Amino acid sequence: MKLYFAPMEGITSYTYRNTHKEFFGGCDAYFAPFISPSENERVSERHFRDILPDNNKDIYVVPQTLTNKSEYVLMFERQVEKIGYKEYNINLGCPSGTVVKKGKGSGFLKDPEGVDRFLDEVFEKSNLDISVKTRIGYSSGTEMEKLTKIYNKYSLKELIIHPRVREAMYTGEPDMEVFRKAYESSENTVCYNGNIFTAEDFNNVCAEYKNLESVMIGRGAIVNPAIFREIKGGRGVEEKELAEFTLLLAERYMKLLKSEVFTLKKLKEIWMYMLWNFSEDKKLIKSVKKTNSLTDFKDIIKGL
Repeated sequence: MKLYFAPMEGITSYTYRNTHKEFFGGCDAYFAPFISPSENERVSERHFRDILPDNNKDIYVVPQTLTNKSEYVLMFERQVEKIGYKEYNINLGCPSGTVVKKGKGSGFLKDPEGVDRFLDEVFEKSNLDISVKTRIGYSSGTEMEKLTKIYNKYSLKELIIHPRVREAMYTGEPDMEVFRKAYESSENTVCYNGNIFTAEDFNNVCAEYKNLESVMIGRGAIVNPAIFREIKGGRGVEEKELAEFTLLLAERYMKLLKSEVFTLKKLKEIWMYMLWNFSEDKKLIKSVKKTNSLTDFKDIIKGL
């Protein structure tokens, strides 16, 4: 069973990935947040800094692109191949309003024929392994039957399925009945993604889908960065460990961003998830949310 850390824009950058690997490890691959090439946006070294091999030493990273134009995917492919990558992921799942409005991510799923043409053009000229991360439709899970037939036409390295429609965003329960149908009818290797917050959640999914070869975890791994270690039989997360992890992140973000304001913003974004571990500690929750000082924030975390 392979374990993947899902890409989360603004959070799982190379700084976070490297620090996570040092402290917790346990996952087999980190999927990088998407790079979105477009006609008006030249894909420069700045865009690729996050996936440069020198910034991702000793970890396995899968680059991800988000676009609805095959020529942009192939441009992206040439650039990632040039820096040493042998595979990448196409994002057809992002539910963000700004992304969907442009017909990208899960917004592209409204046009399954367009998705088919897009993939046909990409696979005709591609030299690398390609996985696809998808939702089960835009507004209804019934759309997944048609989408699965389209995906079956192409030799994907993996089909990563998040069993929610775009309109559900991250609310409600994943539609496991739709997932089951896609899992059973897919001719590509299927990876499950969605609502895994504990090792028990993981075990339940694996027990239900016995031939599943990989699972991707996103929010659950930010909440509990030790989740991959736990799944593999290691110890659970410890408060002292979370504190040390956070303080090292603070040091590295400061070195990179050279701004206490931006560093604090990054750390608080991460801690909006990690506070779920302290749901009964109202004082800690209030302190983290209210502080506007990096020094004060670090003092709060040291208190753990």
